[in-house]
Amino acid sequence: MAEAARGTDWQSWQESWDRQQEWYMPDREERFRVMLDMVEAAVGPAPRVLDLACGTGSITDRLLKRFPDATSTGVDLDPALLAIARGTFEGDDRVTFVTADLKDPAWTERLPHSSYDAVLTATALHWLHSEPLAELYGRIGRLVRDGGVFMNADHMIDTGTPRINAVERAHRHAVMDRARDRGAVDWADWWALAAKDPVLAEPTAERFRVYGEHADGDMPSPQWHADTLRAAGFGEARAVWCSPSDTLILALK
Repeated sequence: MAEAARGTDWQSWQESWDRQQEWYMPDREERFRVMLDMVEAAVGPAPRVLDLACGTGSITDRLLKRFPDATSTGVDLDPALLAIARGTFEGDDRVTFVTADLKDPAWTERLPHSSYDAVLTATALHWLHSEPLAELYGRIGRLVRDGGVFMNADHMIDTGTPRINAVERAHRHAVMDRARDRGAVDWADWWALAAKDPVLAEPTAERFRVYGEHADGDMPSPQWHADTLRAAGFGEARAVWCSPSDTLILALK
């Protein structure tokens, strides 16, 4: 199996993950660009970064391409996505990956550093409900150094605008349906392909044993995120980018 892993085209798996994610979020690259703009503005071009719920390492990939002197710690629990991440960055001493459950209060003890210039995450924390997410924000607040930043780009729903939410969702799903008709691969399709791969089959099976089927949390509003981050010890927090469906919140320690 180790020999097969060495022969795996990890870059192709990275690219297929990107295409699958872009089916849901066509402006995904714009979110990453703004996130890294804000990293550079706040903490400079050589940050120590924690890539939180890192998946395949999408943020780390873009971080190191833009800032070659940066370092990254990726943390996740998903064995299949971490296999792709570790395979992609094998031999790059700027990158470390850690297996940890973010719902475990002791997950920060697994990290190689006690503080970070920036903690970044995207399209990952929406599976947490508000109470455990607030607890996670408290731990993140203790990880970010003074003057450092936390950024979360994700689905954040303002329940005070139900009609706007409905028309946005209808339009987004119509666009997705047209892309699907042209051959776009969705979440379930992508995991079905991973389950058939000789290297990823067992990590994928383990992933579903750990997580079960994908389930979203309650996805609170951008204002909730900003208020909760300030309560977690950040001096300022607000949205710095948004699309009709997603928001990027920046919190400054």
